This record gives sequence, structure tokens and C-alpha cells, in this order.
Amino acid sequence: MKRFKALLLSCLILIPLSACNTASQVPGSPDTTPALTEDAVPSEPADSADKDADNRPDAPARKHLNVYSASYDSFRIVEKYKELHPEFPYDLKFNTFATMDGDFHVALDECLKANNDLTPDIYFIKSVQVKRYVEGEQSHYALPYKELGIDVDNLIKEADIPQYVIDMGTNAEGQIVALGYEGTGGAFIYRRSIAKDVWGTDDPEIIKDKIGPGWDKFLEAAAQLKARGYGILSSYEDIWPPVIGSAEVPWVVDGKLTIDPKREAFLDLAKQLHDNGYTNNTEPWMGEWVADMMDAGGKKIFGYFGPSWFVNYVLNLKGACGGEKLGEGTYGDWAVCEPPMGFFWGGEWVFVNKNSPLKEELGDLIKWITLDSSETGFQYFLANGLFDDGIRNAVTSGAVMQKVSGTSDFVGYQDMFQVFGKAAKLANGKNITQYDEFINAYFREQVREYAEGRKTRKQAITDFKQAVMDNLGIDVE
Repeated sequence: MKRFKALLLSCLILIPLSACNTASQVPGSPDTTPALTEDAVPSEPADSADKDADNRPDAPARKHLNVYSASYDSFRIVEKYKELHPEFPYDLKFNTFATMDGDFHVALDECLKANNDLTPDIYFIKSVQVKRYVEGEQSHYALPYKELGIDVDNLIKEADIPQYVIDMGTNAEGQIVALGYEGTGGAFIYRRSIAKDVWGTDDPEIIKDKIGPGWDKFLEAAAQLKARGYGILSSYEDIWPPVIGSAEVPWVVDGKLTIDPKREAFLDLAKQLHDNGYTNNTEPWMGEWVADMMDAGGKKIFGYFGPSWFVNYVLNLKGACGGEKLGEGTYGDWAVCEPPMGFFWGGEWVFVNKNSPLKEELGDLIKWITLDSSETGFQYFLANGLFDDGIRNAVTSGAVMQKVSGTSDFVGYQDMFQVFGKAAKLANGKNITQYDEFINAYFREQVREYAEGRKTRKQAITDFKQAVMDNLGIDVE
């Protein structure tokens, strides 16, 4: 959801990481220890029925629910559930860490091991780390959803959950231990005015066939755009999400590095985009890259790749497109079509700790977040703009996406949910490993070296393999 909100950490209670290993709270050094922030939300006074429930012989001794996430938005979801379900008898404690995302996972791991009053009950994990908690080093903490009493198989069909979401959350035994809620299937987001100038139409059904399927057609479109004075992308690195997502084989198979040809193709695609002048040669997420969204770069740029959050929280972020209403900047001049290659980008998956004393109480909460496709489920609220400041976000449930409209004046009154729903079906969740965050970074670094002429292709691949072996100890031969 919101990607550029600052957490007001000064308003939270700081607890040192060592608190995960002891019941006492002692001062910790923020310079050396990731700081745990805990925000307790008191529950309303329980009615007599709740008190009777608390006094039952099998009632958990602990009266608070520990929610762990790198983002406060995740806690707001659980808050919403408690607001709508006053019978839920537990106080809520949100636990994050005043560090970068990588340190969050280091600290979370310590708290999972501790098994005390700070032990996570549910934890939200971003896509880049999901496999580590599903089938990797930390997978032994994840409780299968079926053990929560959830009718997983039938609800997945009823909610129409995309396969990539299921595959990402399925462990080595074939059990679903996590599912997402935010639809992050990716599309191509393009400028209507440029499409009309080059091809005489801005119809997404026609434009998708101009840019794909496949990279050959994408490069043909790039040449046609260049002939009219446009760049197809701001940066050659913008193709990375669909390139990485299109791979059929993960980076690591049976303990050995495997370079899928579709990923290796990134070297050549980046080189062609760079050398042929098909982009503005910007760096993603930097100022010049953002400037291209409002036509403030060297040449006008046709589009970007991304999920619905990219539309809502990047392109339509205040000022990014140069306006906030029709007629200002590029606001309203955008449309969405299917990408040349299927991919997903981002999202969070929700886990339950098998050691949680509250695990028998959490089935309804998890179902409400991830599998409830009714008009009272969380995903309906999120897609219908009833949760996040009126912003309509794509969700994982295809059934929910069919019930609501993703129409927005920002994309020329197109219902972008119809495209993002189809895009989700194209994404692959089987080509991800617990090592991807690091291997992806090593590969992208070498692609830059080759694309910009500082290394040969052979040397770039050699250095990539060396980085993987040196840093991860993975067999590269």
C-alpha cells in the first residue's frame, strides 16, 4: 500500500532487540542494536461473554496479539479487523524495527526463536523475503493455514486467487503457510498521447500487441517510438521486473546457480536499449527518472512497468506526474495494458507462528485478510477504496476484482482492475528462491557494467558468478 509514508518512530516505545530474549526491558544502544518499536492498542472493555471466554480452561494466558511487520500499514489491517469484530478479545501490539528492511528480518528471526511474550503471533513478510520463511531457513516457524481450521482449497477457488500467490506461499510439503492480499501482478503503464501520435490509437487492446508479447516486439516498438522522438522507457533497468519474472527456472536448483536464458537475456536487452538511445538513461527511483513522469526529461517517455501500487503511489503521488487533476502535467494521460512478459512486483504474505499461544484463535483473522471475497472481507475494502484514503488498490482475489471498479480519471477513466486481474494470471511464483534479494543485486550490477560498456559480456557473467560464490557459498559451476 502506501510506499512513501514516514513512520513517526519517535511516538513509539523503543525496546532493544535483546528484549526478544528476556522478559525485562533494559536500555539498548541504537547504534549497535536494531530497535524494536512496540505500539500497544488497548482493547475495549470486554463484555460478560468475553470474560466467560477468557475464563474457560483452554483460554490462552496471554491477552495480547503480537503483530510483526516492516510496515505500519500491516498493523492497520489488523486494527481494522478488531474494529469490525469487537468480540476479538485481544489487545494488539505492533512490533517493527527502526532499521532498514534487512535488519527487520534479522531482528524478527531473533524474536521467533525467543518464544516468550514478545514472540510473533502473525508476521507480514515482503515478497523478496517470503521464500526464506516458506521453504528456507525460517520455514519451520510457519503454521499451515489448514491447521488454523481454514478450508483453504475451497476458499482459494471461491476467491479466485492467482497461482503466483499460492506458489509463493506453498512449502516443500505442498502446504500453504502464507498468502498475500495486495494484487501485485504487473502491467505496462503508458502515455495515451504518445500512443496516439505513433500508432493512431491509445486502445490498451491494440497497444499490448504493439509492445508484445515478447521482447522482439517490444524492441520494434522502441524503434518506432524513437523515430518519432520518444523513449520507450526512462531507464533500461525498467525492464528488470518483467525480465526476472519471466524466468522459468529459479536462480538456485539443487544448491547450484542456474542462469535461466530469459534472465540472461537482460544483458542483451539492456545493452540494446542503452546503445540505441531508446531510453533517457536514468537511474530508477532517482530524480531524473521521476522527472520523466512529468515530461521534464531529455525526451518524452512512453511508459513504465508496474502493478497497481505503481499507478497509485508512484505515478500519481502528489507532484510526480506534474499535476493532481485533469489538465495538469501528465495526469489523465496514462493507460494500462498487458505486459510483454508476465510478472509480479512486491506484496506481503501473512504468516502465523506455529509457536503462538493464540494460533487457535487466528483462523478467522487470517481468512478475513487473505481469502474472504465477500463484501465484508478486507480485500473488498481495499479494492473499493474503503481502507486506504479512498484509493482503490488491486487485490489478490479475482472474485473481489470483478465486484468493484478500478476506474480512475488518472488513467483516462479506464477500469485498470480488468488489466491487472489478467496480468496476475501471467505471473510466476515458482521461479523465486530465498537467495533472490542478493543474487538479483549481483546480477543487476554486472548488467550495468556490460550495458554501459565497462565490461565485456563474458566478464560480466564471470564476475556475477564469482560474487554469488564468494558471498553466498553457492556452487556456480
